Amino acid sequence: MVTVPDIAYNPPVGRWEPNAQGRLEQAALDLYVEQGFDETTVAEIAARAGLTERTFFRHFADKREVLFRGRELAEALEAAIDEAPASTAPLDAVGGALESLSDFFAERRPHARRRQAVIAANPSLQERELIKLASLATTICDALHRRGIADPTASLVAEAGIAVFKVAFEHWLSDPAERSLAEHVRETLAELRAATQS
Repeated sequence: MVTVPDIAYNPPVGRWEPNAQGRLEQAALDLYVEQGFDETTVAEIAARAGLTERTFFRHFADKREVLFRGRELAEALEAAIDEAPASTAPLDAVGGALESLSDFFAERRPHARRRQAVIAANPSLQERELIKLASLATTICDALHRRGIADPTASLVAEAGIAVFKVAFEHWLSDPAERSLAEHVRETLAELRAATQS
């Protein structure tokens, strides 16, 4: 395990803090990889980012939330499902929404791989990841309800969509050819359709 040097440069903290959230996220992920999630404190994250603990708590409720903020993801899914043509079948609307996330993740593969490694090493973070996925399923289900899709269809499609996303995302992270997330979503959805028709 890599240890953090005893002496680190901490730039002065001013009143204006450009991209404080991004700096805190990067500092936290670096520390989680270097010394482990449980061993990292909020004070260390703030110091690495050149910010204060108070600033940290303006952006995140706790050190776990650095890895799970994800509201942008939920909003992107909602918007894509809402914008799908009315004639689009529920699973196609969800599949299209998942494909649309490809641009969101296009430049984030190295970050996503490091984040996933931190989560894989910590059972409590794995549990939090499942909660996040369940929340995204609820977001999808609510968007389908707005399209007039009733339960149990909306719930089934939402859960299937999250399963597709989870499998596609894992394949995207480990893909040596570094194909797009959209390609992996299409392939995974095709596998699901084939499995239900056999």
